[in-house]
Amino acid sequence: MSEDNIRNVLFLCTGNSARSVLSEAYLNAKGAGRFRAFSAGSHPSGRVHPLTLTTLEAAGLPKDGYRSKSWDEFAVVGAPEMDVVITVCDSAAGEMCPIWPGQPVTAHWGFSDPAAFEGTDAEKQAFFREIFRQIRSRIDLLLSLPMARLDGIALKKQISEIGKPGV
Repeated sequence: MSEDNIRNVLFLCTGNSARSVLSEAYLNAKGAGRFRAFSAGSHPSGRVHPLTLTTLEAAGLPKDGYRSKSWDEFAVVGAPEMDVVITVCDSAAGEMCPIWPGQPVTAHWGFSDPAAFEGTDAEKQAFFREIFRQIRSRIDLLLSLPMARLDGIALKKQISEIGKPGV
């Protein structure tokens, strides 16, 4: 855990354009003082999806300062040391991840990819909102955990439970 007792959490997906950015934004807003969130992708798209920013704005969250970046940025000397690494897409969960400095707890929370959803503009916006609702629900469960009382094994179990379908 970082010196200031704030847990660093890295959300990973393939493109780092939607799910991981939504997760980063929400945890930073709701977990301020307890968590510091980051996001990255195994094969970053190079841009944050415009509907990600629209979704954040509609939720009253900051939409500036996000960028699509490689997970390699967090696996080098000098990068913030992660306490928790959560994959938010099935393809990133199945990839060979870098070796993370420290010994972060890892878990998988699968969400459908709103950036890949096809439909009308209104249907796409609705799908982004639904995925963001699911993300918020899981992060709210994370925020309710008694982090100070959980050792690494118990923390991994609890965070993994949050990611199970239907949660």
